[in-house]
Amino acid sequence: MADYDEPIWLRPERAATGRPAVRSRPEITAAALAVADRGGLDTVSMRNVAAELGTGGASLYRYVSGRDDLLDLMVDATAADIALPPPTGDPVADLVAVAEGLHAVMTRHPWLPELVLTRPSLGPNGIEVLDHVLAVLADHPGDGRSKLEVFALLNAVTATFALNERAAGTRPAHAAAYLAHVATEGDHPRITALLGDLATVTDDDHRPKALAKLLSGLLA
Repeated sequence: MADYDEPIWLRPERAATGRPAVRSRPEITAAALAVADRGGLDTVSMRNVAAELGTGGASLYRYVSGRDDLLDLMVDATAADIALPPPTGDPVADLVAVAEGLHAVMTRHPWLPELVLTRPSLGPNGIEVLDHVLAVLADHPGDGRSKLEVFALLNAVTATFALNERAAGTRPAHAAAYLAHVATEGDHPRITALLGDLATVTDDDHRPKALAKLLSGLLA
């Protein structure tokens, strides 16, 4: 019997006995991604992914042990799309670039941040991202544990940004309107100064700037 406590990537893709396999993990993963992109994470089930493939739900158990395997495959598949520019020698800028690449992938897959935060996993594609981060940090004096913590925090903070951006809707506009009202009353000069600072920050640069400050502190 297969050991389902092992990561799926340590298990054979095809059973050694029984009928010849007609599906592949990449094919099953692509179907799971399509289901999630169309209907959200809650719609990812063995039955729905099998339907996407035009087969019965029970047939998928020849390839994956259950929904958890599907989720791990999905997370790792998206890691293949993260842009990884060559290191420039500036570790903060290079790590921000990785985070921005991850954020772009999360924008295309709105269900991804939740999985990154609640069930982080490492497969073949995720290993490539980790290896890139280690290359960026090659000259940093921190030990392996601290570098792994930077990698984990980079993923978690980027996912948190993506979740907040998705959930915010009109809330930032509401908050800004009330801040503007308070500022016009003149009783809170620090609020007025804050609004002046916020006016110089665009939606395109606030995230990388915040990440750069965080990473500068972590790497100090």
